[in-house]
Amino acid sequence: MRDSLLTGVWQELDGLRRERNSTPFTNSEEGDMETQELHRGRLIDHLQLVVRDLDAAQKFYTAIFEVLGVPLGGVGEDYFWVDELFISTADSAAAQGVLTGRHHLAFQAQSRVMVDQAYQAALAQGGRDNGAPGERAYHPGYYAAFVLDPDGNNIEVVFHGDATRSAPSVKISF
Repeated sequence: MRDSLLTGVWQELDGLRRERNSTPFTNSEEGDMETQELHRGRLIDHLQLVVRDLDAAQKFYTAIFEVLGVPLGGVGEDYFWVDELFISTADSAAAQGVLTGRHHLAFQAQSRVMVDQAYQAALAQGGRDNGAPGERAYHPGYYAAFVLDPDGNNIEVVFHGDATRSAPSVKISF
């Protein structure tokens, strides 16, 4: 029953892919969803985390982003932002007085060394180990580390292995 249901789901997804002329979905022996390409910049415009201690969060995230070579975008009295990530206090107008719950965010690294360094930097700035750097079974070459930020969010830094990018990043100018 389960296998026929999964087969039906994969067939439906493949039909949708054909309609949209996008990347194929395949169903491997282990039941993993695999693609031959990864695209970035198509789904998420930005994310907001609302934190208890903005200073602690800024130290934690700045340490990771320095290793990853991603500059701080801006700072205000009750927020800071980096690329697509906006972090604020509960007092900021955008937060409406509510802390966000536990989230999982994964940041891309350019090498295994960057993953290792970001993990160490995060631990040095108040992060708690949630999975030391190492290979994961998600796909061949998937190398990642997991750290809980000061608010309990599960932060992953991942290197997907040797691959060719079509562009180093998506640049949007206004």
